[in-house]
Amino acid sequence: MRSQVHYLPMTPGLFSILVILFIGLVILIQLRILRYAYMRLGIGPGAALLLLFGSLIGSYFNVPIAILPGTPERSGQIIEFYGMRYVVPLVTQWPGTVLAVNIGGAVIPAMMSAYLVIRYQLWLKAALAVVIIAAIIHAMATPVQGIGIAVPVFAPVVTTAILAFILSREYAPPLAYIGGSMGTLIGADLLNLDKITGLGAPVASIGGAGTFDGIFLTGILAVLLAGIAAPSRMRPGR
Repeated sequence: MRSQVHYLPMTPGLFSILVILFIGLVILIQLRILRYAYMRLGIGPGAALLLLFGSLIGSYFNVPIAILPGTPERSGQIIEFYGMRYVVPLVTQWPGTVLAVNIGGAVIPAMMSAYLVIRYQLWLKAALAVVIIAAIIHAMATPVQGIGIAVPVFAPVVTTAILAFILSREYAPPLAYIGGSMGTLIGADLLNLDKITGLGAPVASIGGAGTFDGIFLTGILAVLLAGIAAPSRMRPGR
């Protein structure tokens, strides 16, 4: 069973788009066009690329944490939602719906968000950003048979960037990352755990299929949108 919980959260074609986006960011960072935006996160270009690469590679790996009752109704299929095509893993001798945590879509964003909160002491503003984004994402989240919970990909991006600016222009970049990634995780996955058992999904991955693309794009692109226009140098420990 452990080997079958690891799979790409979307079709190879759509995953390739994220890879192309990553390569484009590599080029822009190397040309120092986007260096400023990532420096405003408190990390260098090398660490930023490692963060992106780790998220992409980590999206393949899921860590099982529980087995929910029910019989998987779909296996080895492609499910389309809002123009995105997600993969239902091919499974055999399955015990029920396996609840798992995705490395690239949950573990890495959570660790990065914790780092940013501690580095810039954004406890109150970060909590407010997460709560608001979680409420917005929760309203958009839709249970999808065979997959779990899915969210529209692009709608949260602009919302996250705007909210980060409202809360703090100076700290908009880290707030955008924290709010976009953790708000999506909480609003889409954690607040909908009670709906998982009736969806017939062989694997329900927190931060995986259905939400990984949203977390990747809201967490990274929203930071870029916010970081480009952030006016002043951030100071750690405030």
